[in-house]
Amino acid sequence: MIVVLVGPTAVGKSGLAIALAEHLGAGGRPAEIVNADSMLLYRGMDIGTAKPTPAERARVRHHLVDVLDVTETSTVAEFQTLARAAIEDCLTRGVVPVVVGGSALYVRAVVDEFRFPGTDPDVRARLDAELAERGPAALHERLAAVDPGAAAAILPGNGRRIVRALEVIELTGEPFTASLPAHRYALPDVRQLGLDTDRTTLDSRIADRVDRMWADGLVEEVRGLLDRGLREGRTASRALGYAQVLDHLDGRTSEAEARELTVTGTRKFARRQGSWFRRDPRISWLGGPGDDPDTLLDRAADVLAAPGPALAD
Repeated sequence: MIVVLVGPTAVGKSGLAIALAEHLGAGGRPAEIVNADSMLLYRGMDIGTAKPTPAERARVRHHLVDVLDVTETSTVAEFQTLARAAIEDCLTRGVVPVVVGGSALYVRAVVDEFRFPGTDPDVRARLDAELAERGPAALHERLAAVDPGAAAAILPGNGRRIVRALEVIELTGEPFTASLPAHRYALPDVRQLGLDTDRTTLDSRIADRVDRMWADGLVEEVRGLLDRGLREGRTASRALGYAQVLDHLDGRTSEAEARELTVTGTRKFARRQGSWFRRDPRISWLGGPGDDPDTLLDRAADVLAAPGPALAD
């Protein structure tokens, strides 16, 4: 069995995943967590990513946390390889992998039949040059005109992913979203669980999380990562919170503005996450943080006790 726990940021996935892994272990089925959040891959990016604490990681083993330097670029294709290897390692040892993440693209790349369209150096170079000249917002507007679904799923500031989407559209003649797979598992006995809540509650949780990030020293964490090459990291430097603090340190915004932009950006991202996950009919929705933790755990256990899907043809 492969357990997948999804949902928007700040909804409480990490805590439920640890509780679920411990519950499975107490029942004689040892479990370990496989991270499916691209930013948890980076060493040193702890506060702004709400990375599981050392104490939490001591309770349950976590895979794919702190495996990249901030200068390295994380790609979905590379992540697919790493995550499937971690899952296979768990299954070989008789351990239940609990895949936890908020990115539908990353999660589906792991569990579904997901192949990546090719690339063209000339097209990529031209789009990269246009990105440098015009900025990501202009290219995001173009993407929204030709593929609204892809634009809704990609942050306007994520120039790398915008360029990739435009490249695929140009090379295939189809929307970037058309290259995403059907809802067909590539791995055996996948059980997807979803955690969500109402917008008001989630907005409040996001604001509280950002407040804690600032109180815990996010600005100092970003300063400390500058010497390690954060600015040069094409993926890490664009992470929510980190990008806004970098703008503040460069004098483009005040600290209060950076904080508020992190809140609003995270709320928009959470809405996109929820929209994408709701399109997947295979997810069993458990409820949200307003529910008692024991109730959520009981619901998850009931889903996992039911007969699972077979490997798709």
